Amino acid sequence: MSQISSPASTPSPLNLFKQPLDWFYALWKFSRPHTIIGTSFSVGALYPIALTATNTNLTVGNFEQLLGSWIACLCGNVYIVGLNQLEDVEIDRINKPHLPIASGEFSQGQGQLIVAITGIMALLLAGLLGPWLLLMVSISLAIGTAYSLPPVRLKQSPFWAALCIFSVRGAIVNLGLFLHLSWVLQGGKVMMPTPTVWVLTLFILVFTFAIAIFKDIPDLEGDKQYNITTFTIRLGKPVVFNLARWVVTACYVGMIAAGWWLKASINPVFLSITHLAALGLLWWRSYNVDLQEQKAIASCYQFIWKLFFLEYLLFPIACLLA
Repeated sequence: MSQISSPASTPSPLNLFKQPLDWFYALWKFSRPHTIIGTSFSVGALYPIALTATNTNLTVGNFEQLLGSWIACLCGNVYIVGLNQLEDVEIDRINKPHLPIASGEFSQGQGQLIVAITGIMALLLAGLLGPWLLLMVSISLAIGTAYSLPPVRLKQSPFWAALCIFSVRGAIVNLGLFLHLSWVLQGGKVMMPTPTVWVLTLFILVFTFAIAIFKDIPDLEGDKQYNITTFTIRLGKPVVFNLARWVVTACYVGMIAAGWWLKASINPVFLSITHLAALGLLWWRSYNVDLQEQKAIASCYQFIWKLFFLEYLLFPIACLLA
């Protein structure tokens, strides 16, 4: 990773020992909180689904495994988003100047150290906890590295960039966590994903595609200046914005249909009511968004992430109510 010096106008990097509160707040921003929350919800949601599928009960040992899996996933999350920031400093100074490296709160060296430590911790923890978790974390970190790091740098292609994001968030995390948790709960015997897990995985896979294409709308100027080709640059803001809305709409309609198809294991009434409400909120919130205002687009993007979080609450509840 190339060394990039901060402009003279930026402040000196924060010191952990002299400014602990500011340093940890910068670390929180560095971790990209919406991705941390999404990772936490995915781990928390797959656990009750795995408990139900394997017909087992919560124990202290199982909870310790869950906690360890969560920490390993969080470390992997910080590695992936941190590596992206290390490679995109100049772009972030245009698109996301509040991020710690772009703003000068962290030096390039501090960022590299955090990324190295969290990447190693993710692999070590996953290796200690089980082969399926190690496989999931290893694949996720490999894809995250290829996404950001030259010479591969898949984020330069809109197709490969979107594929990286929704394959990790949608398929690898959900299926990998279920395989790991079922292996833990059954004492070393893995269970193949159930139809409910496949339904959730498909929903998140398609929903994350909408997130992947939407995220580049507020980043248009920086991406264009540094020759990062995105769907927004190729198709324009209105086309990508409406495509993202209709993709999410298709997710909710499909989930409602799946609820009635799998009514033996999912409560279709609860699923239908909550998903129709979420769909209504999506269209209400996205109506009249000014696509020329970066703050308005970014706010709508964060709202779509909140809907993503919500699914990891609603779906397990629908399974438990069946």
